[in-house]
Amino acid sequence: MSPLQSRRNFLLSSALATTAVAFGSMVESQAMEKLARKGEPRLFLSLAAYSFRDYFKDSTSKPNPAIPESKKIDLFDFIDYCGANGCIGAELTSYYFPKEISNDFLLKLRRHAFLRGVPISGSAVGNTFTLPKGEKRDKEIQHVKDWVDRCALLGTSHIRVFAGSLQPGMDEEAARKLAIEALEECCDYAGKHGIFLGLENHGGIVAEPDQVLEIIRAVQSKWIGINLDSGNFHTDPYGDFEKCAPYAVNVQIKEEITVKPSKTPEKADLVRVLDILRKTNYQGFVALEYESKEDPWTAVPRLLKQL
Repeated sequence: MSPLQSRRNFLLSSALATTAVAFGSMVESQAMEKLARKGEPRLFLSLAAYSFRDYFKDSTSKPNPAIPESKKIDLFDFIDYCGANGCIGAELTSYYFPKEISNDFLLKLRRHAFLRGVPISGSAVGNTFTLPKGEKRDKEIQHVKDWVDRCALLGTSHIRVFAGSLQPGMDEEAARKLAIEALEECCDYAGKHGIFLGLENHGGIVAEPDQVLEIIRAVQSKWIGINLDSGNFHTDPYGDFEKCAPYAVNVQIKEEITVKPSKTPEKADLVRVLDILRKTNYQGFVALEYESKEDPWTAVPRLLKQL
């Protein structure tokens, strides 16, 4: 090798090394880190439409035959209810939109919320990102992207998403890889619309805090975070909640928790939950998502007042 060739190879290898370091830094900077928020904690009370799941005229689930039509509500009624009960926001769960959703409907809903003084704090979709690659998985990804488009029209910046569960013949590593890939694709799309995707600690491959954190840290996007549900950790509910709180982009509060091995729910220490959020300097919406047995028309106002 001539001295000239040797020099060229040295310069080329040096340039490639520099590029690799720069690219590695860029990729690393895209990964989810603890959210460094300036100033004091700021908690804004919201209410999840799921709290009144049996009462919506439009629903993807089978109607409850015990609920008369005279007691059914729609999303406009729900926004009015949030305003009347002191909520700063309303979380419009996707399950309770009409089957056919037009842009005109979305804009009408956004206008109604604005005039009522109740910002739409976010939405929530049902999805499974652990399906094997193919048509069914593609539909799950497209479903989330469709709701990104809808939420952009609604004027909200957060969508709750799921990871999924193990599929037949699949180990957790393979399931996690599929979830990460789908989240990266959806976050890339959501980020272009200014919308965060909040991965919920919702059982399956994200039942424990380390599972949730491993996935969101692996997703190469600044538009991922945790939709932190206070009722979905069952080993060390408060400790696990605190571990994930620095990564939360939305919080859902449950009245009850269940600690293994017991299967009987117990009243959650809501003061403790909110203190954890303040301790970790959370700034954002805290949505009551009511799931207990008491009639929501009685329980929800009481819990909102308490919160």
